[in-house]
Amino acid sequence: MYNNLIYLLVVILILTTGGVPEQPQIPWLTALLLFCAKGVLFNQLARYFFRRNSDTTASRYFAVEQRLSILAIVFLGVDIFLLEGRYYLNRLPFAGELPVIAHLAGIILFFGYLCLIWLAARPSYQRIFARALTARSFVAANLKINLAILLPWLIISVLFDLIQLAPFPALKDFLASPWGEPVLMLLSLFGLIFFLPLAIVRLWGCTPLPSGPARQRIEEFCRGQRLRFADILLWPLFEGRMLTAGVIGLSRRFRYLLVTPALLEATTPEEMEAVMAHELGHVKHFHLQLYLFLFLGFGLLTQVGAAPLLLLLLNSNFFYQLVALTGKSPDTILALASTFILFALMLGYFRFIFGFFMRNFERQADLHALTAMGHASPLIRVFEKIALLSGNIRDLPSWHHFGLGQRIDYLHGCENNPAWIPRHHRKVHLALLLYTAVLLTGAVVAWRMPQELLGEAPKARFAEALIRQKIQEQPGNGLWFQLLGDLQYSLHQEQAARDSYEQALRLDPTDTEALNNLAWLLITAQEPMLRNPGKALLLAQRAAAGQRTPHVLDTLATAYWANGNRTAALALEEEALARAGKHKDVYRGQLEKFRTSRYSSSTLFPEAEQDSDTP
Repeated sequence: MYNNLIYLLVVILILTTGGVPEQPQIPWLTALLLFCAKGVLFNQLARYFFRRNSDTTASRYFAVEQRLSILAIVFLGVDIFLLEGRYYLNRLPFAGELPVIAHLAGIILFFGYLCLIWLAARPSYQRIFARALTARSFVAANLKINLAILLPWLIISVLFDLIQLAPFPALKDFLASPWGEPVLMLLSLFGLIFFLPLAIVRLWGCTPLPSGPARQRIEEFCRGQRLRFADILLWPLFEGRMLTAGVIGLSRRFRYLLVTPALLEATTPEEMEAVMAHELGHVKHFHLQLYLFLFLGFGLLTQVGAAPLLLLLLNSNFFYQLVALTGKSPDTILALASTFILFALMLGYFRFIFGFFMRNFERQADLHALTAMGHASPLIRVFEKIALLSGNIRDLPSWHHFGLGQRIDYLHGCENNPAWIPRHHRKVHLALLLYTAVLLTGAVVAWRMPQELLGEAPKARFAEALIRQKIQEQPGNGLWFQLLGDLQYSLHQEQAARDSYEQALRLDPTDTEALNNLAWLLITAQEPMLRNPGKALLLAQRAAAGQRTPHVLDTLATAYWANGNRTAALALEEEALARAGKHKDVYRGQLEKFRTSRYSSSTLFPEAEQDSDTP
């Protein structure tokens, strides 16, 4: 289940990272044929790997399933990033108004790959775990587990989309603020915490444990432990044949104890009490609340870590070499890179941080069972039975649990040396304090992180790559050359900007903005060899003939002033001031300059002559 959680988080990242392309680069029929060929290939690969490992151990079975699940994520990434899947998903009905529809369709596509895995895995699963399951029930059981994981995201996403459609401007302004979305997310999570368990137990088809000796003994044991709960439920996981138990829900009213029928059949009453003591240990040590804390911490640490990595990537040559090599648009490569970075952060966090706490929380629950029962033998017997009946998995390693053999050995060690018990609790408490300190530091860093961490360079390079990609797609559209010139001018690449403006004018000689901006460049260039006031005046006159907006009139006035015609310059600047709705102070400053100064390098760039009195 925990691996599935990570897989679904990665899939959600793939589907929600990046924008929607305006047009697909691959024709839809070609994309459809490639998609179908990929589906056939994936199905054959899944069947091949499980056939090749048909007579293997449980650990090998889970390893194959894990690798195929990762391969399914890769195939989905190909669908989304290379076959323009995001474009087609967003053409679904109402996807424009409710983005969750496109995202949910992408998740259904991922589930399609998973279903192929489960169908291929069923014969091996039945052989290894001695379970007789129909294909339908096996796939349905796996789907129910994953749907329970997906449910919180789905509810929150639908809520966000509906709020965006609601006619409440104040609420939309709040969501647009830096803390609006996190606050709403936090409130939604707290709401789900209390009510989600009820939905999950119904989704899983759980039913109350019938009255009888087993229920009575569990209830008496829980009363002795002073633990309240809503109900004790039978958990029909994989038709009830899975050997496991669990507890869900933070509040007493929505807290449920879950136990599978197979575990009830396989354990004695004392052993079942030990299992319940283990589950109650999670409640006593507030592990469910701490899991929520760890999830929120992941969101914060990801925000702090992802932004610098993305900016460094955008400022590197590797990113732009990758754009050139693949022929994909920079925003597509950026979305792919963002997903990869977030995936790496997620993998590292859950494998090493979340996994560390999960393993040690489970050990705390084991120690609670030892303390509550007075000795470890009942829980040890349960572990031995689970290991034997689940396909001899005693030594099966896991990133989120210590192996059953490790847990058994540790319980024996604690019985022989009780000082290990408080020592382990101190270890967990110190780790939580250290994690909290790191989290608070991350919060301060996120709060005080400069908006322009690496300056304007990464954004400018990315914008240039986008514009150049548009130029390749539409070489006859002068607008892209004009925008490229604007960007180059802002970066003080004056000669390159002049060339771009001239190319824009070759494609469209009447382009007012290109005429105006090239004229301004020829007047204000810091490079003396580029200044040409005479040509600038001709260009500015052509621009003003087509459009007499304040900034165009200002350029024409500056051109007259640069050519020594102060009277025309003042008249045109007065007209620009009269037409200006905003920034009137800029035009007043221009008027003052025209009245009191002559065109020169020191007038335009006073920093070039520090002793100059010219304004």
